[in-house]
Amino acid sequence: MSGPGQKSTYRFKGRFGRRRPRFSGLSFNRMIPNLLTMLGLCAGLTSMRFALDGRFGSAAIAIIVAACIDGLDGRIARLLKATSRFGAEFDSLADFLCFGVAPAFVLYLWSLQTAHGYGFMPCIMFSVCMALRLARFNAALDAPHPAYTYNFFTGVPAPAGAGLALFPLFLGLEARALNLPWLHDVAVFPPLNAVVLIGTAVLLVSTIRVWNFKNFKVPSQYVLPVLLGTGLVAALLVADPWGGFAALGIAYIAMLPFSQRSFRRLRGAAEGASA
Repeated sequence: MSGPGQKSTYRFKGRFGRRRPRFSGLSFNRMIPNLLTMLGLCAGLTSMRFALDGRFGSAAIAIIVAACIDGLDGRIARLLKATSRFGAEFDSLADFLCFGVAPAFVLYLWSLQTAHGYGFMPCIMFSVCMALRLARFNAALDAPHPAYTYNFFTGVPAPAGAGLALFPLFLGLEARALNLPWLHDVAVFPPLNAVVLIGTAVLLVSTIRVWNFKNFKVPSQYVLPVLLGTGLVAALLVADPWGGFAALGIAYIAMLPFSQRSFRRLRGAAEGASA
């Protein structure tokens, strides 16, 4: 029985008057995005554990899994209409660990620890720049933006930054698979890893505009080539994953000037229309 002013937690069902409890709280559908974010966070932590064990290939795979999950949780939240401020903040904290701490930690154990304190400096710079990039992204969520900016990130996004930072590791793993000791020695060279980490850190906090592909519309005449290209990339990743990820990193860097040019073109058209 419920007292005065209290809402009953039971309701009658059926002709025999059976009572069943009525539970209050979030539906499971609204929890799915946060559960995915939790799985991504666990993947990032697991990558650090693999690195401590010297299993750097498994560590890289765990970070890639976290990046795939990060690409899904936000879209699923919007599809299920389960977006929330809590989910956005939780996702940002998970991103910092998975893409700001874990890659630097893995690269330090793989290569940079031989340089001792100097090898740790690029790791700190990368993590700090990742934190600044995520903070800037969160601060811009509630600010109004022109319509032409919604298809672009400001600076390289966190998962892509983690992938670019791991380029030397992908190269080293590919060299080991192909039995190329000289290429492995180049990939594990601490100055190369330091330059890659610092360069990626600069891209994270830069103002370069990068396609986010959220509302990217493919012209009808390019649909078939895009599908075929996606199939070829998938086949490459299955046949030669480390070489494929390294090639994707190079392709991503090559894409940045075209993305910036597209943004400037759209901005010029919008300013011309409003003049």
